Amino acid sequence: MAAEAAERQLELLREEREAELAESRTWQESISLKELQRRGVCLLKLQAANQRTGLYGRLLVTFQPRKYDSDAELPYNSFGPGDIVGLYDSAGQGDPLSTGIVTRVTSKAVTVAFEESRDGMLSLDRESSYRLLKLANDVTYNRLKKALNALKQHHSGPASDLINVLFFSSDPSAFSETTPLKLYNNSLDASQREAVSFSLAQRELAIVHGPPGTGKTTTLVEIILQAVQQGLKVLCCAPSNVAVDNLVERLAGYKARILRLGHPARLLEPIQQHSLDAVLARGDNAQIVADIRKDIDQAFAKTKKAQDKGERSHFLSEIKALRKELKEREETAMAAALTHASVILATNTGASSDGPLKLLPENHFDLVVIDECAQALEASCWIPLLKARKCILAGDHKQLPPTIISHKAAAKGLSLSLMERLIERYGEKIVKMLTVQYRMHQAIMQWASLEMYSGRLTAHPSVAQHLLKDLPGVTSTEETAIPLLLIDTAGCGLFELEVEDEQSKGNPGEVELAGLHIQALVEAGVKAQDIAVVAPYNLQVDMLREHLCHRYPELEIKSVDGFQGREKEAVILSFVRSNRKGEVGFLAEDRRINVAVTRARRHVAVICDTRTVSNQAFLKRLVDYFSQHGEVHTAFEYLDNLVPENYTQEGRSERQGAKLPAAPGPKPQLPPGRKLKAAATKPACPKPGACFSPNTSGPGGQSPGTKDGADRFKAMLVAFLESSELQLDFPPSLSSHDRMLVHLMAEEHGLQHVSTGEGRNRYISVRKKEPAEPSLPAAAPPSKELPLPQPQRPSRETPVPAEPGGSSKGSGKVDLKTLHLERVQREKARREEAGAGPQGSSRKKDKSEAKGKPAVKSGAGKAAEEDIDALISAAIKADNTCGFPRCKASIRTLGQLCLHCNRQYCLSHHIPEVHGCGEKAKAHARQRISREGVLYPGSGSKDKSLDPAKRAHLQRCLDKKLSELTSQRKSKKKDKEK
Repeated sequence: MAAEAAERQLELLREEREAELAESRTWQESISLKELQRRGVCLLKLQAANQRTGLYGRLLVTFQPRKYDSDAELPYNSFGPGDIVGLYDSAGQGDPLSTGIVTRVTSKAVTVAFEESRDGMLSLDRESSYRLLKLANDVTYNRLKKALNALKQHHSGPASDLINVLFFSSDPSAFSETTPLKLYNNSLDASQREAVSFSLAQRELAIVHGPPGTGKTTTLVEIILQAVQQGLKVLCCAPSNVAVDNLVERLAGYKARILRLGHPARLLEPIQQHSLDAVLARGDNAQIVADIRKDIDQAFAKTKKAQDKGERSHFLSEIKALRKELKEREETAMAAALTHASVILATNTGASSDGPLKLLPENHFDLVVIDECAQALEASCWIPLLKARKCILAGDHKQLPPTIISHKAAAKGLSLSLMERLIERYGEKIVKMLTVQYRMHQAIMQWASLEMYSGRLTAHPSVAQHLLKDLPGVTSTEETAIPLLLIDTAGCGLFELEVEDEQSKGNPGEVELAGLHIQALVEAGVKAQDIAVVAPYNLQVDMLREHLCHRYPELEIKSVDGFQGREKEAVILSFVRSNRKGEVGFLAEDRRINVAVTRARRHVAVICDTRTVSNQAFLKRLVDYFSQHGEVHTAFEYLDNLVPENYTQEGRSERQGAKLPAAPGPKPQLPPGRKLKAAATKPACPKPGACFSPNTSGPGGQSPGTKDGADRFKAMLVAFLESSELQLDFPPSLSSHDRMLVHLMAEEHGLQHVSTGEGRNRYISVRKKEPAEPSLPAAAPPSKELPLPQPQRPSRETPVPAEPGGSSKGSGKVDLKTLHLERVQREKARREEAGAGPQGSSRKKDKSEAKGKPAVKSGAGKAAEEDIDALISAAIKADNTCGFPRCKASIRTLGQLCLHCNRQYCLSHHIPEVHGCGEKAKAHARQRISREGVLYPGSGSKDKSLDPAKRAHLQRCLDKKLSELTSQRKSKKKDKEK
């Protein structure tokens, strides 16, 4: 069974390795350096800002952007501590100058450690330009392959019983009775104590399932300390250096004898003192080893200068003897350090037998502990697992799985972690779940608990109700007083960017919304370092960094994958996807969303298009949960005078502010004079008794409970009619659709109804009609002396922003707010007319009553009919009229559609510079020239010169072919001569 599983894992690993190499070849052959930088795997135009010797003889070089601005920042990149990178001269195309390991990455610099070479230190010119490229290495792959081959051939050894359990050949043994434990950490809760006792009592296998914030690392540290107290030798591993360093830091606080394996460049600075290199440097043999290395270098120098062959041979023999002595002394020192340590910590691949652990006997370890096991490839777990008879696995299989490049290999099972596979088979028999979380507000936790953890999580009282406003120096505002906020962009025209490269997505509208919300939090006193912005796409991360980092240098902006295991007081999530097709991409991955939401302690803000994301069931439940348990704002509430892209261009340009940029640029630009404004506090309802929470917009654009809302409004109006009150005010929280329902129902019940206020303060007042008095008859039809104003085309010179919640479909040439103002003017004129001529109106009324004619329609009903007619006529007229202000030319037969504002103009105003789209036309032209090399189709020929890299590659192929043909011709001539 084990051999078959190992062989299957080997096949999947080969597929993954081939995919990795193919991707690397694609990068080198067909992708430009700028595109590699955009993808985050390359950094261009760097300068060596600082060089120093550190990390026990290694050269540390700090690279910064080669710009005159000292505050220049690096573009978005995926570089991190421990990555292997190649250093290239910017002008060169050949092999790297050197390879090194990244030690530190900040927003403005990256530090790389280079090994000391025999020929001397790497010499870098401060004035030269360099580039760094992430490299794929085969060390990890070879170690995984070696471990699986060892598993195939494993017949005896300390891990024999464990292997049988892990491959289901035998069931786990019954746990042994243990004596009561004397805990090192007395603050452990009941579930943590139970997990410690359970793990120590199991004979072969135990799993600690730690959901976000439940203190998994704290529990693991207690387990390791208890095992050491029992005299066990422990090998502790994790898939990442960060996770291992976290354990080292915790264990060091208890003065445990620990030893950290691995390259010092991959370790955090406080951890480096516990590394094997540091321990050896402090050892008794350190000076002797240094002297031997110095003697070797001197012997090499003498060998180069020696002229006599015998003398050179003598020096080479001396070097051989010195190297042998050096190896023996180093191995003796390492073996002593390894044996003295009670706990040895390393990454999964760092625990390989071709490293320092080869100096220890096969049965040295009694226990293997693997943290974050759910994030590790099963093959990597077998490197440490073969070294002990018992293992304890810890992690959360409800968070992100291992990162796999090959989709085919992932589908065949490579992405299935060892932890998840064992839980599926054995269930609760081998698992203890931690159930008390110490990170999140109860409202944040409850969603994750219900969706991912069967409702078993509970919030510790210390965090259950904590909010941002409880932090020192933070004032209570609408933003800081709520744990959940949903900013809905549905119907606002804030679509994702349409880019040729479908691997990454961006949404400039959500970038600006995130900036506005961050500004509101910072103004309330929240520190930028306590806020994180998380996005699923690298392009969006890059856009967010360019837009926000210069204002908030301490703000952390990362992808979901880069933020697992972290936490912040406030987290802002940008879901990016907003399209008419309803595509959500890998947002459909439940575990990815779980990680994103559970990074927050006190506040989560989700910015998304609910109409798009609600097409996926899991995301729809998330939206529904935020709608029921949090606050829901529309994007219009956050941006002054924001109108979607399908409203008139003149309206956008003549407002004080401008709409969010829709051009596919990496950085959203705000026009001069634009004032950023966070969402205003919701206005109080005029009558508290009438306030209720409106339903949020669903995928169809109207409330999911429209019928229930209509019934509720009808019941309220009926109760109002039966009461003695003369006026009923509805709350401003109603959507435009709900206000329309109220208007229609009030009209049906014969009530007077009017909308008052602007924007978020707009609400409906409903009044009972007072009985007509003899001296004040009802309003008469318009007289000949004072004609009513006729419905006109809506003015484009003073447009008003659309109401929140309005639909974004249609041509958008009609300004509904303008129509409403015209209606108010007509009603005012009608009232003035009625007041000016009461006698004539009275006589007309008497005549109609005497003749028995039916009564004239009520003023409100007639106004409603006129509004509908005016709306229809204005829409038809606007569709057939030039979009330029004050131009009334018909475009029914001849018209030109502007690609930049999506409006039609007559032939006199169709040029973009004439009707106000000049800047967009220039940007479009520049983009076309940079992409295609021409201004417009047919304007000149495109530059067809090859990329320098491709040209060099083709030149090498040509030279090789020519040399082959030349050699063939020479061989034929020789044959003829013979």
